[in-house]
Amino acid sequence: MANITRYDPFNDMDDLFKGLFVRPMRFDLETPQMRMKIDVSKADDTYTVKADIPGVRKGDIQVSVDGNEVTISGEIRKETEEKKGEEVIRSERYYGKVARSFTLPHEVDEARVVAKYDDGVLKLTLPMKAKATSKKIAVN
Repeated sequence: MANITRYDPFNDMDDLFKGLFVRPMRFDLETPQMRMKIDVSKADDTYTVKADIPGVRKGDIQVSVDGNEVTISGEIRKETEEKKGEEVIRSERYYGKVARSFTLPHEVDEARVVAKYDDGVLKLTLPMKAKATSKKIAVN
């Protein structure tokens, strides 16, 4: 059996005018957030992390390792520039901090961590901490 519905032209008018008078608004008052993209890979007993941090100076990057938790942070500093007779119309540069933390499945040996920064990419070599061996003790 067929379902019969009644057509209501005034009810369908909402769909006709939907979005007609609504104009998408965008506020550029906030600075766009810089995002750090990372790749984590594992080979044998070493993790390798590649983090994209463009525009950050080598001295402004901090890496901390606490057990199996790794934190990478960086800061882009604002450089002031004064030009007389020239007006800035629009500036899309980002100034601020970016940070990223993640947890690895195994603890990292903090003493053997190697960090290299080249062309906006930070490469971390994070060797795993040797597993503690359990020792059986004979009871007398």
